[in-house]
Amino acid sequence: MPNHDMADAQRFEQMIQRAVRQILVAPDPEQFLAWALEHLPELLGLREGPLEPNEQRRLSYLLGSAIWNATPQPTDAFQIHRLKPHPADERCPCGSGDRYDDCCGGIEDLPELASELVWEILLEELPEQGLREALSIQAVPEPLLAQIAERWLDEDRPRRATALLEPIFAGALDDLDAEYEPAIDILCDAYDRLGYTHKKQRFLERLCAEGSRALRAVAWQRRCTMAIDEGTFGPAQDAFEAALRSDPDNPGTAILEITLLAAQHQNWVARERARFWRRRFRNVGLEHAGLDTFLSDAIDDPQQALIASQADSLDPMLLDLTDWIDQIHTRPLPDYRLEPVQLRAPDWLPGQLTLFDDVQLQTSDVPSERAASPESRHDGITARLIAPGELQRLESDWTAIYPGTKPTSTQLAPSEEIDLWSNAAWLEQLLTQPALADSLEVLDDLATALYLHPESAYPWVSHRLLRPLLERAGAILDQLLTREGPCQTPWLILENRPALRLLFRLYLCRLEERESQAAVRTLETLLELNPRDHHGIRAELMNHYLRDGEDERALALARRFPNDALADLAYGEVLALYRLGRQERARLVLSTAINRLPSIPRYLTRKRIKQPRLSAPGNTPGSDDQAWLYREAMRDVWEAEPGILAWLRRMTA
Repeated sequence: MPNHDMADAQRFEQMIQRAVRQILVAPDPEQFLAWALEHLPELLGLREGPLEPNEQRRLSYLLGSAIWNATPQPTDAFQIHRLKPHPADERCPCGSGDRYDDCCGGIEDLPELASELVWEILLEELPEQGLREALSIQAVPEPLLAQIAERWLDEDRPRRATALLEPIFAGALDDLDAEYEPAIDILCDAYDRLGYTHKKQRFLERLCAEGSRALRAVAWQRRCTMAIDEGTFGPAQDAFEAALRSDPDNPGTAILEITLLAAQHQNWVARERARFWRRRFRNVGLEHAGLDTFLSDAIDDPQQALIASQADSLDPMLLDLTDWIDQIHTRPLPDYRLEPVQLRAPDWLPGQLTLFDDVQLQTSDVPSERAASPESRHDGITARLIAPGELQRLESDWTAIYPGTKPTSTQLAPSEEIDLWSNAAWLEQLLTQPALADSLEVLDDLATALYLHPESAYPWVSHRLLRPLLERAGAILDQLLTREGPCQTPWLILENRPALRLLFRLYLCRLEERESQAAVRTLETLLELNPRDHHGIRAELMNHYLRDGEDERALALARRFPNDALADLAYGEVLALYRLGRQERARLVLSTAINRLPSIPRYLTRKRIKQPRLSAPGNTPGSDDQAWLYREAMRDVWEAEPGILAWLRRMTA
């Protein structure tokens, strides 16, 4: 629908709202029609159009009559009192001066207004006492009870909302049509507010089994949304397909499909499906302004379309942060520098890596002559990252006001619970200081804050907010490494941790959005900067190499970490050697791997095996936990290699 049509629809709705308010103030037909003749031309913008004054008065009178004839009167038990027929020979009440029969009375197909539309507006205008009176005499159309329940839910009265809506669905469900969809959504929201998870689940299951096609569709849509929120996309896909079968032309199902695809970051598929749905709805005449706008936006950017469609219900702080990210997009990158240091670690030997080593080693500054030496840029210096001086001052101000703390070790969230989003002071400082976007310290804090936000599970939060911050951090480091050459910025040096944590988050973000090649490059950079690999990314990198058929790279990685405690490295080397035809070497490496991690072959070779009860860390070397997790991650790759599982059984018999 064109924009001017949307504006006209909004103006018409506002006009009816003003008219209903007038009737509530002065419920007299003659007084109301006089008001309509005076005010409706202005409210509808008739004086700006091509209509003559007589035509404006006539249209205002006819619309005023239609509104009066459709409005329940609260002063008379919400009865509708239609206007009495006007005498044909008397002057027309529109003020034209003509006989009524020659004026408004001679118009065929007089406008009619559905009383349900007026009821929707009336329910917004009635005070609490008026609502109670309407409910007590059962005057409110049953499908519109959802509007009252939503009002009560907004006032944090979920028990009243459930008490109002549950009787609607107490009887047979197959004769309830699409008008009852809002009641289903509000009742489920009320159950959520009360913590009635099982009751909501039973309600939805009953709707799916016994409801009309329209009700089954909305119930399956709700179950699909629940599965998306939980990140279980298999059940979400099943629920979506059931919703589609129930009502193929339901606009909610179209929006749901875009949401499901976007949640899995299948943005290009979401664009094509948005294009399909828009064409389909236009062809069958189901155009709706909001739906058409959403689908058009989704064709351009599905994630941005979801933001726009949910803007009214989103945290305003997230929207402010979105605007700030848009502003910093064009800022030049800051010039960080490397300060060479020497690590004193006498026992640092390749074969002695633990799983996640987080020992803090002593450092000493390297003389500045080395930092200035051209040769040092090719020697792979060990260094700490240093922000520009002005940026360090901004970071001090930020630290003084930002209430959060850094995550412990390699975790992605602080160990203690902190409510960052109830205090807007740090966001206000951010909005007034675009230069804070140049700080890796601040970008690290913002990434953590987004991770802790209640709406962090929404896919657009990662795509629209987190990813730009992480990509900026990656660009800052790329610029530095391009200028300085090979270097190491170990995790053991505290100043390096924000940058390394940001790179690890960038890997996760790219992996989530199915950009596997970019994700692998990020892992490789992270391992170059921190060869001691405190995040354990060598396991992720090994599995990526094996999935991509990069067996030589997999072997090179395994050689960097001999005697490793991670199953991915120990058994990944076996798989790479076998695929390269080096089975004798594979047998020797397997023998060593079995001595260290004996449970892995049993979990790999069995077609079915019971999942062990996972302990809290879930990855103790040699444990059944570790074997199960490796099976979950890589058994499909082993199974795809002809003969290897049979070979593994023989070698371990």
